[in-house]
Order: sequence, then structure tokens, then C-alpha cells
Amino acid sequence: MYALGLLIEPGCALPPPAPADQLIAWLHVTNACNLRCTYCYLNKDNDAMSAATAFAAVDAVLRSAQIHGYRKVLLKYAGGEASLHLALVEQLHEYAQAQTQLMEIELAEVLLSNGVGLGSRKLQRIRDLGMRLMLSLDGPRAFHDAQRPRIGGQGSFDAALASVVGAQTLGIDLTISITVTGASAAGLPELLEWLLERAIHFSLNFYRECDASAGFRELQLDEQQLIAGMRAAYRVIERRLPRYSLLGALLDRANLGARHSRTCAVGENYLVIDQRGAIAKCQMEIERPVTTIWAADPLQIIRLDPTGVQNISVDDKVTCRSCEWKHWCAGGCAVATFRATGRYDIQSPNCAIYRALYPEVIRLEGLRLLAQGDRY
Repeated sequence: MYALGLLIEPGCALPPPAPADQLIAWLHVTNACNLRCTYCYLNKDNDAMSAATAFAAVDAVLRSAQIHGYRKVLLKYAGGEASLHLALVEQLHEYAQAQTQLMEIELAEVLLSNGVGLGSRKLQRIRDLGMRLMLSLDGPRAFHDAQRPRIGGQGSFDAALASVVGAQTLGIDLTISITVTGASAAGLPELLEWLLERAIHFSLNFYRECDASAGFRELQLDEQQLIAGMRAAYRVIERRLPRYSLLGALLDRANLGARHSRTCAVGENYLVIDQRGAIAKCQMEIERPVTTIWAADPLQIIRLDPTGVQNISVDDKVTCRSCEWKHWCAGGCAVATFRATGRYDIQSPNCAIYRALYPEVIRLEGLRLLAQGDRY
């Protein structure tokens, strides 16, 4: 805890957070999807990235990485449903590997998927490629199916669960992304029990309202209801403390395992590239691009652009400056804050939820460290 800066001596000051050392790029390989999730922000169609655009996108990312001195790059293959175009992802993977080796840049890659349509053959190919996999699972069957139906309205839980089990059986580096809404919070304890029993990594992310989801009132985050649901989930974790740290996974965008000035990488070390080569700051603003992959330095344009989401430093947020959690929370999602308040320079509308739960996250990590002894 002292090493992480979560405990300090009275009167001591911590150094400022270190700058990010990794450039992250979201590659939107297709706008097509086999689900119609209630909280999705995309207007879906069958448009997909061509191989030429895909290679040019990788070139643009690496060009900016070199200009700004990044020696690490993370590529997120996303959509839509990226696994619908796994052949293109494979081409991208091989091209990115070859280019980063030439440039001596460390490459990490992850495929984001809903798990529907990931049969054994595709899972085996993902394993052979050595890519990480992030699958979405929002709760037990009833909760998941209510939020993540197929195009025809049928549930997707069984297919998603089969992909989770298949990926773990094959030894794929797997993480489960859980979107927590007002409707699904009550299902968290059962889902976490199942994941912890199998030692499957996960992250808990709060629902972000968008224009497309505003009509689904049941998704709204009721403060007391959400806190109760999260605390019930934490009690499950306390009974099944994992060997690995959950400091970066238990509470939305907060990463209590590292000090940071911004909630996420948006506007600083992040590029969101759509299927036609346009670049936006955030995937939730993918339909409002500010540059393209053909710019000499897309990252610099993203950083300097005065329009759209402004992911400012927490030290510039007037209501966050004196908060003891500011360099772990960084004020919450800028997109969600602006939608709720019309401002970027104040704290998240979920601030009371975060402040109620941060001490419990720290307590869980302390219990885990005690249980693990010197193996942390």
C-alpha cells in the first residue's frame, strides 16, 4: 500500500503522476454487429474497414508513436463486432507485428468481442495468434439477455458464456468486461461468484448514457441502488479473494493501482479510428471525427483540437482539486460528466458513488495482500 502511494505518512507529499508511456488505438474494423445492446452508442450498418485502410491506420498510429517518443503501442480491435471480420484482424495483427519489430516498438493487442459467433475454430485462431481477448458479460442469463439481445430479440447469454468457457479452456489471456447499469447491478454478486471460482479476470464499468440509449430509463444509475449492488458484489470478492490485484478493475474508470491525472487516455494518448480512416477522440464520439489516418501526426491534432470531449487534468477541475482521491479517480468520465452537467471542469455525476466505494476497494486489496503474504 505504501509502494502504491495509497498509504502515506502524515504531512508527506506524493510526486505528481508519471506521464503515460503507451499510445493506445481503437481500430473500428467494422460497424456491423450481431447484437443490439440497449446501451450501445453506434448507429450500425454493414460498413467495414478495407485492408488498405487497415494498414494505413496502423501506419498512422506508429507514425505518431515515433513522433511523440512512445515505445509501447496497444491496438484494440473493435466494432461493431470485430470477430465478424477476423480475417482482417489477422492481417492487421501480422502487419502490426512486422512494423513494430522494425521500429523496435513494444506491441500489445486485444480483440474486443461480444462472444456471439466465436466458435471453437475462431477461438483456436485467436489463441494461435497470441492475442488477448476481452469478452462482454453483463450478469446471469436474465440480466445479460435484457441488455444484450440479438438482432431478432433473442438472448445472447448462452453463446457468450460458451465463448468464455472455450477461451479459458484454450488458455487465451481473457478478461470479462461487465457493464453495470441500474437494471443489472443486482446480478453482479452471482456473476462475480462464477468468475472468481474460475479465476477469470474482469473489470466493472458503469453505464454511460448516449442519445441512442436515453429512452431506456431502467439503465440509469440510481445512486443508492448501485452502491448496494456494488457492496454486495464486494462481499462476494471478500469470500473469494483472488491471487491477482483488482485495484484497477473494481470501480468504473478508477485505477487505484496507479496515480494518474486524467481518467482515461482520451485526448492525450488515444486514437479512435473508424472503418473509413477518420479519427475521433473517444469511441463514444466516433461519429464526430477531428482528423484522418492520412494526417502527418494524427495524435497532435487530437491533442490540440478544441471541439468535442475535453479530458482535462484533474488538477484543473475546480471541484476535484482538494479531493484525497483525485489522482486515482481523476474526476470520472469526461463524456458522462459533460452530458450530465454541460461542463468538463467539475467532478463526475457519480462522485458520491465513487467516494462511498473507494475505501471498500482499498480494504479488499488489503485483505488480499494479507491473505497472499509475500506473493503480491
